[in-house]
Amino acid sequence: MTDAPNIISPLDQARILSEALPHMQEYDEETIVIKYGGHAMGAEDMAKAFARDIVLLEQTAINPVVVHGGGPQIATMLQRLGIKSEFAAGLRITDAATIEIVEMVLAGSINKSLVGYINEAGGKAVGLCGKDGNMVTATKATRTMVDPDSNIEKVVDLGFVGEPDKVDLTLLNQLIGYDLIPVLAPLATSKSGQTFNVNADTFAGAVAGALKAKRLLLLTDVPGVLDKSKKLIPELSIKDARKLIADGTISGGMIPKVETCIYSLEQGVQGVVIIDGKTPHAVLLELFTNQGTGTLIHK
Repeated sequence: MTDAPNIISPLDQARILSEALPHMQEYDEETIVIKYGGHAMGAEDMAKAFARDIVLLEQTAINPVVVHGGGPQIATMLQRLGIKSEFAAGLRITDAATIEIVEMVLAGSINKSLVGYINEAGGKAVGLCGKDGNMVTATKATRTMVDPDSNIEKVVDLGFVGEPDKVDLTLLNQLIGYDLIPVLAPLATSKSGQTFNVNADTFAGAVAGALKAKRLLLLTDVPGVLDKSKKLIPELSIKDARKLIADGTISGGMIPKVETCIYSLEQGVQGVVIIDGKTPHAVLLELFTNQGTGTLIHK
């Protein structure tokens, strides 16, 4: 694909727009939650292209809600400030010093950069996090791991890492459908007011489930779910996905992503798609073309 419009004839441009019509009608006035993450976030040109695509969705009467991650940017800032990160069970242990930086990077620099790009492209983005309006409350996350010395399973204290417990739509309902594009940082608050860092996929899944979104798009660093021969699986049911987890086809970091997909579907999302965020115009490819992209998971 190319961004150079001069190599496409005006007739082809018109035909492409015409062929997108049934897809636009399918998503008319529907809510689409897009989790924007992975290394595609690090490049300014890709972030600006993503922002333009989000504005295009809003202009075609779709209601986009963007949730962003920021793992690499958090790691860079922690390193710059000399704060050493510890990991357990594949997750960053977020202590008191780290949660301050996490909040600064997620709700500050990343969130406002993305808001700026969307507004620059002609949209009206509103930058928020789960703490705003008590949108997302969370409970402390716990994980277990097997101690390599004793071979005994033990509970790992991840610090200020949370799991979504409740989503209050009061604030989002004031924005969605009013030409405003919510851009959400995955931070939440506990009932006692403690700030929690929440995995962006999990956060997006909880928000999409509460909104009963038509689609949840998870933009990642991989093309989608791959079979044992590393070929893309274009479509999966929940039952199929569970089988692939059980037999080891879905493994590693893809397991929590797929589990988030299943959770979202069970909460009322119609379909979840895992997409390679580095693919140019990945969101438009998925929503407005017959071929789509990535792996669609459905009931």
